[in-house]
Amino acid sequence: VQLQASGGGLVQSGGSLRLSCAASGLPFSSYAMGWFRQAPGKERELVAAISWNGGSLYYPDSAKGRFTISRDNTKNTVYLQMNSLKPEDTAVYYCAASTLNYYNDYRDFRSWGQGTLVTVSS
Repeated sequence: VQLQASGGGLVQSGGSLRLSCAASGLPFSSYAMGWFRQAPGKERELVAAISWNGGSLYYPDSAKGRFTISRDNTKNTVYLQMNSLKPEDTAVYYCAASTLNYYNDYRDFRSWGQGTLVTVSS
């Protein structure tokens, strides 16, 4: 399984970024996908999840109203649109594939990409 995340970079507070994650080596359309982030000195945190067909979405409170996850099963790609970014959103962002076709728990995610760095300046 390969998950290639891209789209990170440096953005000012209040700005936007769109992350992409291209998947290969798995039946992409069969599994829920998620975006996680990990800031220095902190645990990895789930910020968005999407079911196999995009019909069910999950966001923690820290992402609600600002982040939007979507997927294109024809392109084996999952996206994360991030708006109104804050300095506390600074982290390495990872995409991951679940072992289930819907989001149940963050511990269901098993396959991970290499991450893309997002830095939000104040």
